[in-house]
Amino acid sequence: MTLTLADIRAAQTRIRDRVHRTPVMTSATLNEKAGAQLFFKCENLQKIGAFKARGATNAVALLSDEEAKRGVVTHSSGNHAAALARAARLRGIPAYIVMPSTCPQAKVASVRRYGAEVILCEPTYAARESNAKSVVERTGAVFIHPFNDPRVMAGQGTLALELLEDVPDLTDVLCPVGGGGLISGVSAAIKSINPEIHVFGVEPKGADDAAQSLAAGRIIPCTSPNTIADGLRGTLGELTFEEIQRHVDGIVTVSEEEIVHAMRAIWEVLKIIVEPSGAVAYGALVDGQLDVPGRRVGIILTGGNLDLESLPWMTPATA
Repeated sequence: MTLTLADIRAAQTRIRDRVHRTPVMTSATLNEKAGAQLFFKCENLQKIGAFKARGATNAVALLSDEEAKRGVVTHSSGNHAAALARAARLRGIPAYIVMPSTCPQAKVASVRRYGAEVILCEPTYAARESNAKSVVERTGAVFIHPFNDPRVMAGQGTLALELLEDVPDLTDVLCPVGGGGLISGVSAAIKSINPEIHVFGVEPKGADDAAQSLAAGRIIPCTSPNTIADGLRGTLGELTFEEIQRHVDGIVTVSEEEIVHAMRAIWEVLKIIVEPSGAVAYGALVDGQLDVPGRRVGIILTGGNLDLESLPWMTPATA
């Protein structure tokens, strides 16, 4: 399968009235620090607080009536879970969401608010898959993979269309990488419109399967992810890896300290809430890992859902 610009444009038309066209923000302060012009695509202000609303809405819209009446099921650490629950609610069909027991409670609560049935499981990918399979067998619901699904990938790519419409003369785009659904859609859209724009994936050093896989030419699973960026702990899928190999110029890895630094800078300077996974792309510029002086860089802020009672820079209160 090759994801096409036509697929992404069709998804944009399909979901336009059901998702936000999110703003692009700039900051003279952050530009000066980077020595570049930075353009932040604020998907933290998207429906359900993350870009995942795009892919899930497109996937559910493409179900036949016969498929839809059986409902949908997925496994997710949070944002795709809420996105699919919302998309199912908009279509009036059941949603069954398998979530690891270690998910932030704010994300679990968000899924339940949309009326989905939540099934908690052990925090391993194998447990997530086996529980989702059991739900499919029990209910007949249609499985919507959180990233390794062409419908989802095309939906995620719609944010790149918006970004290039608002800032057509970018030189680079930095995109977080977890399972690869977002960067698949984003890179396919960008390279189809302007192959001269460089697309870089950014992921935590503690979950660097994309960097390892791209270097090795084959998928190297992330078996024991260790990162604060809980939304980026997934392993690449076969479809997403093919798109990464086809379109992505490189993968940058960032430390936990760089992620927290980036997250805090965005909160303090842009005055918007981003979760650790959402701040990862800007983290690549914190210590100058990419040579961007003088360039025009799009940075995708993927989400803003997190537990405000346990921010990474907070310390326990002392007596």
